[in-house]
Amino acid sequence: MKLKLTMLVVVAVLAIAAFMFIDLPSNWDYALQRRVKKVLAIALTGGAIAYATLVFQTLTNNRILTPNIIGLDSLFMLTQTFIIFAFGSMSMPITNKYMNFSLSVAGMILFVAFLYWLLFKREGKHLYLLLLIGLVIGTLFGSLTTFMQVLIDPNEFLIIQGKMFASFNNVKTDLLVLSFIVVGAVALYSARFTKFFDIMSLGKEHSVNLGVPYDYVVKNMLIVVTILIAISTALVGPITFLGLLVVNLAYQFMGTYRHTILIPGSILISIIALVGGQFIVERVFVFETTVSVIINFIGGVYFLYLLLKESKA
Repeated sequence: MKLKLTMLVVVAVLAIAAFMFIDLPSNWDYALQRRVKKVLAIALTGGAIAYATLVFQTLTNNRILTPNIIGLDSLFMLTQTFIIFAFGSMSMPITNKYMNFSLSVAGMILFVAFLYWLLFKREGKHLYLLLLIGLVIGTLFGSLTTFMQVLIDPNEFLIIQGKMFASFNNVKTDLLVLSFIVVGAVALYSARFTKFFDIMSLGKEHSVNLGVPYDYVVKNMLIVVTILIAISTALVGPITFLGLLVVNLAYQFMGTYRHTILIPGSILISIIALVGGQFIVERVFVFETTVSVIINFIGGVYFLYLLLKESKA
């Protein structure tokens, strides 16, 4: 296991070095600063999504689910579309990245907190009921978003279209620092629950029989997952299939169910995938596409493969 983790660390370092130093222009100091910022945003986003997806799949005991099924991506796009629909593309919540970031994160966290409170205020509510309601509400959000996009000015729709896909090109340094602080604090808080994950992957009944405070861990970790996904989505935009792709690759490559191995493995694979994807976007496609399009295409194909594989099992 340690050898495989070491291999992933080496590949990640080589990928980052290639991204940082290949084709540096004459004004290398400016270009290097921008690339460092992109790598930090990639590390934060990739790590947050990988960890959140791994934990979410452990809680639901299902390896083809992602936290986005609750409707966070749809809510993010609904928030951005509503602001432009109601106030215009030149309004403060759009032009001011700090306000936009705060509104997006707060909206997603408050929505999921309300959803959790509504479902978990009584005992006996099943986790899959939360997923079902989240899926339905996510579909509703998507329909409302499409309705408003049809009505707005085509020029303003271009602003919304730019927010549909993740981008690491215009990440503000202050937002990056704030995101690192929040994600770091959340990671420290969730570290005390890591010891339960291996047992919880066996299912609720086994977890309860083995003494795990199942409901307490689930409620706390769902909040952690929400915050991580909200931060990463508000910072760079939605990347729907990244978590599904890297976590399942980590399961296959690492060949274990021990979360002390899977967590760093998933994070490293996520960073490698994003750095590699961004390298292809910039050097091969010359910014004619975005990294999320590449990741979502590969992840979508892999998702279909997992569904077909599960149906044959």
